[in-house]
Order: sequence, then structure tokens, then C-alpha cells
Amino acid sequence: MKKTTAFKTRHLREGTVRFVAMQIHQIPLLRNPIMVMAFSGWNDAGAAASGALDHLLSAWSQTHNEVVPELIADIEPEDFYDFQVNRPSTRLNEFQARVIDWPSTEIYGLALPHFSRDLVIVKGVEPSMRWPTFTHELLDLADDLEVSMIVTFGSLLADVPHSRPISVNVTAASSLLAKRLGAELSTYEGPTGILGVIHEDCMQRGIDSISLWSPVPHYASNSPSPKSSLALIHALEDFLELSVPQSELAAAADVWEVEINDLAKEDRDIADYIKALEESKDAEDIPGVSGEMIAQEFERYLRRRSHD
Repeated sequence: MKKTTAFKTRHLREGTVRFVAMQIHQIPLLRNPIMVMAFSGWNDAGAAASGALDHLLSAWSQTHNEVVPELIADIEPEDFYDFQVNRPSTRLNEFQARVIDWPSTEIYGLALPHFSRDLVIVKGVEPSMRWPTFTHELLDLADDLEVSMIVTFGSLLADVPHSRPISVNVTAASSLLAKRLGAELSTYEGPTGILGVIHEDCMQRGIDSISLWSPVPHYASNSPSPKSSLALIHALEDFLELSVPQSELAAAADVWEVEINDLAKEDRDIADYIKALEESKDAEDIPGVSGEMIAQEFERYLRRRSHD
């Protein structure tokens, strides 16, 4: 079923109608969808989280021509963004006319016939204001689409070596949810981004949600960080038992690692620091953990073989 409306309205309990700044383009038929979100900004060190989401949107285009993202909705930017903080950009279109691209959030549907569920992809810029309202509108749409789970991508700067496998933290906001979904309990306390607000609202609504956080080596934090993006994709594959095509992203991660190696050769202090991080990381990776990583990689290989 598809429909196009100018803007969505919602009826309050008192019978009044509230104007909602979300433009609905269509409502596709999706099977037990999972919503995956990432926002550029504070939650997106090295653009690793947004890079992973971009990869999800295009991953199947080369191998499955029928898998094309469909724009479901976008959010009116004026209600949620400070344009002096997140400035719009100007460009020339194909007719050489100048157009303005505004910071916003877009929601796509991704039907995956080779998987038991479909995906809803939320891609945007972290809003500047009215976070509770922004979150309510996104999760109201999730309810309308009958989303069964929400997964968020985040990335942060950390003392990790670029030359070792990147471990992604899979966390849930409550102990009961963490136990049921096989995730860790998030124990973070301190300033939060829009992802923290979204997960709290999910708990209030009874929507299952998990957060995937990938570290980015702080000495190599320039965007993009494809190896950290690839780690997020691997974590999503493992959690959902899904196979995601990743040849381009994997190749970009290999090139990135070589480039950082070359830069380290030119700076003895950086090279010594990386060596210390590598030794610390290797000491942490006890045989049992290494065996688990090998098993996960083998399971990914089998999933990809079954979908080739």
C-alpha cells in the first residue's frame, strides 16, 4: 500500500489535531521490520556510524537489483535544527540552477526478500532542539510501520589500535532487555546524544532496542573511518543473523589501514604509541575471546555462501 500526503497529522486524546512536521511519501508493505538509525554529529566519531548506514542503503544494489531503498518520509528541518550549528549547503543541480540542501532526517524502507525481515533505515543529522518531540515523531512512525525492534549505530573516539579487529559494544538500556536480547547492560552515565533519548522512549513504549557502538582510533579520527563502519555492519550481521554484501566497504577498510600504517612510519612517536596499544589489545584478547571471533567470522562466511 502506498499513499502520499503533504504532512502527517495526529489526533490527541482530547480530540484536537496536532500538526506534525513529517512529510509522508509512501507507506510500503514491510515484513516484521527492524528500524536501524544513525545520526551524524555527536554520536558519529569519524563518520563511522553514518558511514555504516550509508553502506546499508546501497549494499544490495550490486547483487540484488530488486532491493532499492524507498523514501517513506522526511522530517521538516526548520522545527528541529539550528541552521547556524548545522548549516545548509548550496550546490548546482543538473540544470545548473542553484539549490539548497537542508539538514534533515530521512526514513527509508528496504525490502529484503532473501531475509526473514525487512529494514527501515533512519538517516539524519542529530537535531539541535526539541529532542523529545523529534523522538516521539520517529517512534510514532515506527509504530505505524509495525517495527519490531530498533537498532542504533554510534561511534566514539577511543584508545584502540587501528591494526587490530575492532570490537563493537552491543548494549541495551535495561537489565531485563539485555538478558533477553543477549546484549550487555549499558552502564554509561553522563552527557548523552539523541540516541540516548530514543532508547529511553523505546523503554517507555515497550519497544525492543539495542545500541551498537564502534570505537574509532583517536589518532586516526578523520572521516571517513571505514574499518569502524565495517565493524558495525559485522555486529549487525551477527545480531540479526543477516548477510550484508560488503566488498566495497571491506576494500575501503583495507586501504584505510594501509594509509594509517604509512602515516605511522613517518612519525616515531605515533608508531611507538600504536605499538603500545597493540600490545595492550593483544594481552586482552585471551584465547577464548579469539576463538569466539573466529567462530563469528565463520558464521558470517556461511551466511554469505547461503545467499550467493
